[in-house]
Amino acid sequence: MKRYLILTICLFISVSSFAKGRRFATYEAYVHQYSDLAVVHMKKYKIPASITLAQGLLESGAGKGRLAREGNNHFGIKCHEWTDAKIYQKDDGPNDCFRVYKRVDDSYDDHSKFLAERQRYAMLFSLNPRDYQAWAKGLKQCGYATDPNYANKLIKLIEDYELYRFDEKNARRTSPNIQYEKHIRQPYKDHDLIYVVALEDDSFDKIARDLGFKVKDLVKWNEVPKADFPLFKGDIVYLEKKKKKAEKPFLEHRVQAGESMHKISQMYGIQVKRLYKLNHKDGDYVPEEDEVLRLR
Repeated sequence: MKRYLILTICLFISVSSFAKGRRFATYEAYVHQYSDLAVVHMKKYKIPASITLAQGLLESGAGKGRLAREGNNHFGIKCHEWTDAKIYQKDDGPNDCFRVYKRVDDSYDDHSKFLAERQRYAMLFSLNPRDYQAWAKGLKQCGYATDPNYANKLIKLIEDYELYRFDEKNARRTSPNIQYEKHIRQPYKDHDLIYVVALEDDSFDKIARDLGFKVKDLVKWNEVPKADFPLFKGDIVYLEKKKKKAEKPFLEHRVQAGESMHKISQMYGIQVKRLYKLNHKDGDYVPEEDEVLRLR
């Protein structure tokens, strides 16, 4: 009996891990150390703190990579017209040149200016500063990195570590003189599931109040960690539990840039943990652009 109980517990832990990637202490420590700095730069340069932190985590290996340790370079910015100290490391080429900074703060400042002052990235600043998905895809489109899965990796980091919560510190607030206008929400049905479509500046709390649902139920059915998980205009919000596999004829999905496993699960009304399991992936998996995933 004891052996059976242990096996059951291990199986439960294994299945539960499909729904969300593991959290690493070094990554959480990095977020704790640099989140305030990222928020300062968000307020000054209008770059989402979630994006800055995700790029810092990814490019620096949570501050443990050689460029970060020896050059205080947390964003993998190469030399270009740089005239100060330099460090060389294999990247796109065998011996690429990267910038060296005196302090980590200087790296964060240079990263913000690198995006804000170059015409190449101008389109990013027309995006909603709370739409980390659009920013991640935009960075990839503008050529910040050559990795075809760069956007997907940023989005996974933001969602796994709930980095979007720092964007709220610069969220546009509704004027106290303007009353929230209650919208008439139109329910839809697809994949044999009832859902609504998120409006501009929407939230799970607003949807729950409008339709008479409990917030905790919407959070559970849509498999998000908390009620403050950001919603963007056009997002699907299910009003019932999702299915274990897609409805026919949806057999497969080809991954596009900026798609996370959660986003794909919402498209087809599949439980995230089942989507991982159907494709024999664990919680650390990042979907790769053009990869084909099974839906049933």
